[in-house]
Amino acid sequence: MAKIIEITPAQFKQLSENENVLLCDIREPDEHNRERIHEALNVPLSSFQHGDLQKVANGRTLVFHCQSGNRTKMNANKFANVEAETVYLLTGGISEWKKAGFSTIQDEKAPLPIMRQVQMIAGSLIVLGIILAYTVNPAFMLLSGFVGAGLFFAGASGFCGMANLLMFLPYNKKQCQSNCTIK
Repeated sequence: MAKIIEITPAQFKQLSENENVLLCDIREPDEHNRERIHEALNVPLSSFQHGDLQKVANGRTLVFHCQSGNRTKMNANKFANVEAETVYLLTGGISEWKKAGFSTIQDEKAPLPIMRQVQMIAGSLIVLGIILAYTVNPAFMLLSGFVGAGLFFAGASGFCGMANLLMFLPYNKKQCQSNCTIK
């Protein structure tokens, strides 16, 4: 079992100067496409496989990161099972990376992450249901109730029907342009 050590972006820079490091972005591809650290390989948590990562790691020191550091910390036990003596977690993720003055690659034309799209659409539908119930017919309150129930179901089950539908939209089919995802 690997030893887990948290490091700051500045410590990562030092580590990468002294060792052969593989920076692994555990966010989903849509998040990675929108903004990423230049050196990072996308290793989505949703499809994380130790064996695939070992092939790519090829003896390099592994450092994992996400957007804020929370997902990385919450899944540290998964990374501890990687065949390595030590695994590093980048404290604060990309947010802390930028605060430290380090640059990222941004693609403003990349679609927003699917879950942000779900939140925006669900919120809009709930507000629309309330407005229509107040101005047109109280039965429109069912729209807000239906969306709220869908959100609860998504949180409880891990399955979000709206996210699955949004993935079919043409602008969400954009792929990572630089072979940056482990497959």
